[in-house]
Amino acid sequence: PSTAHHGPHPSPSGDDVTDLQPGRGLHRRDFLRYTGLLGAAATITAGLAACGGPSSTGSGGSGGTDTIEAALAYALSGGFDPMTASSAVAVAANLHVLESLVDLDPITRQPYNALAKEDPAKVDETTYRVTLRDGAKFHDGSEVTADDVVFSFERVMDPDNESLFSQFLPFLDGVKKVDAATVEFKLKYAFALFSERLGVVKIVPKKVVEAGQKKYDSLPIGSGPFKLTSASATDGLVFAKADGYNGPRPAKVSKMTWLLLAEPSTRVSALQSGRAQAIEAVPYLNAEEVSKRSAVESVQSFGLLFLMFNCKEKPFDDVRVRQALHYALDTDKLIKTAMLGNATAATSYLPAGHPDYVKASTVYGHDPAKAKKLLSDAGVKGLKVELVTTDTDFVKDCAPLIKQSWDAIGVATTLNVGQSGGQYSNRIDTGKYQVMAAPGDPSVFGNDCDLLMRWYYVGTWPETRSYNSDTEEGKKVVSLLDDAAREADAAARKELWRQAIDIAAEQAALYPIFHRKLVTGWKRDALPGFRPMPTTGLSFLNVDRG
Repeated sequence: PSTAHHGPHPSPSGDDVTDLQPGRGLHRRDFLRYTGLLGAAATITAGLAACGGPSSTGSGGSGGTDTIEAALAYALSGGFDPMTASSAVAVAANLHVLESLVDLDPITRQPYNALAKEDPAKVDETTYRVTLRDGAKFHDGSEVTADDVVFSFERVMDPDNESLFSQFLPFLDGVKKVDAATVEFKLKYAFALFSERLGVVKIVPKKVVEAGQKKYDSLPIGSGPFKLTSASATDGLVFAKADGYNGPRPAKVSKMTWLLLAEPSTRVSALQSGRAQAIEAVPYLNAEEVSKRSAVESVQSFGLLFLMFNCKEKPFDDVRVRQALHYALDTDKLIKTAMLGNATAATSYLPAGHPDYVKASTVYGHDPAKAKKLLSDAGVKGLKVELVTTDTDFVKDCAPLIKQSWDAIGVATTLNVGQSGGQYSNRIDTGKYQVMAAPGDPSVFGNDCDLLMRWYYVGTWPETRSYNSDTEEGKKVVSLLDDAAREADAAARKELWRQAIDIAAEQAALYPIFHRKLVTGWKRDALPGFRPMPTTGLSFLNVDRG
């Protein structure tokens, strides 16, 4: 979802995804090897014991009316350095602690100037200048300078650093200092989404990071409205208001405490008892009961459950076989039974309601007869499939129903359900699999169609997971995305994206079954300005205590 990390780097055995030391970094190759993605999801299991935290002293919580207490659904896994951080907890924390030049609003997903004083100034088609906000300071009191901005971008772009975020900046040629408060960006080609894509790079203090990257990774210093004062796998995260912050989203409370409660019942109890004023990932089964005493909202997300095929293994190299297994799925039953209605069947790579949404030319409705005919046309009889899945709660609920749908068309299906890190390292990234069902959500990094499609259809995933990068269709998707990136006209760009989506849907090498809805619970009176996010995590920007 998933979180962004949603994917920690597990122990060598792949059995435990929660054993990362807080100060340890996560390289891009490790992230991609061991995670199904970002976002909600993905790899933290509900088996983590409930973490400690302040005890409840009544419905108002334990921190008073100038403190926000919240409960997240994931473990602390990996560090916070935004060059590599991708865990659910780190991404949510960095939203409050660090700033980009331009950030995406966590609720609306619309760009706004954060460290940038004003909109980036377009010098020419491939040159932009950005001026920093007057008086912007890091939490150690030092000024945010152009040197910090150049440093922050160059370390992400440096191939030796293997930053996950470099793949989202293919258009960027270089960054240089103009003066103490101004930087200039040179692009390889005109890129219409330049301003909002700046959000993938958080600005860090050069001197502090150079003095000790590991120390910074464990407790980052940013320029955001909150400073992180402590981070512990057992005691959670503690934030304090950053008094020197002068940006557009000031902290409205003096302190925040985040409990890390992977066990769903413990998280619900924290909300119901008043130990927390907000929790993410309200269990679908508990949503109605929780709504009797708290505000509960189910928000549509990009977060998906996808089917991925090993396209170098027969018969899955035949598009008809891949399509057949999609048409066989009773997705409505999946959503109703396993998700309790908290998902929307995929009619495109993007969920309906997304600003770039277009309905795909191929929509996989439940059609067992068509599925059987496709298999017959492909000359496939007596197909036996092992479905590899992660053990994320909702995926475990869906897996038996997927098996039921495939068994019903004569495909003998066995399930291989396991911890996400182990499944990726032992089966997926070794190519020892046929079909996988897993969650993912790259939208924590950005929300435009280009970024979302590049995650699954350019680079690592098609090259080393679905193994369709060398096909004519796989190459065409990359070509269309590259053409769209250079297209200045919005309508023409959307048309190129439509063509790419149509190919992705028809080929179904990796394609969503449904897009999830995320259920958040909160005390409306205690957090009058709070709104749930369409991605993993919680946002308390511009939120005060009632």
